[in-house]
Amino acid sequence: MSTPRIADTKPQVLELEPGDYACCTCGQSQNQPWCDGSHQGTGFAPTRLTVEEPKRYALCCCKHSAKMPLCDGTHKTVSPGPA
Repeated sequence: MSTPRIADTKPQVLELEPGDYACCTCGQSQNQPWCDGSHQGTGFAPTRLTVEEPKRYALCCCKHSAKMPLCDGTHKTVSPGPA
């Protein structure tokens, strides 16, 4: 798998508490935007997000953001392709 699966064409906007989070980069996780280990054998690895204070984040679900795991608006230009 060389390109990630597009899990959604819009970000998930979440209020996150301080802590470390493992964010999905392959698009295969059933627990988007979080990693559930579905990347095993794909060549992908989760991206870490460290939150230092409670804050709202827009997390990428198209998996093509240049700012992974944060949304940069790329979802507006990607197509989910065949199901």
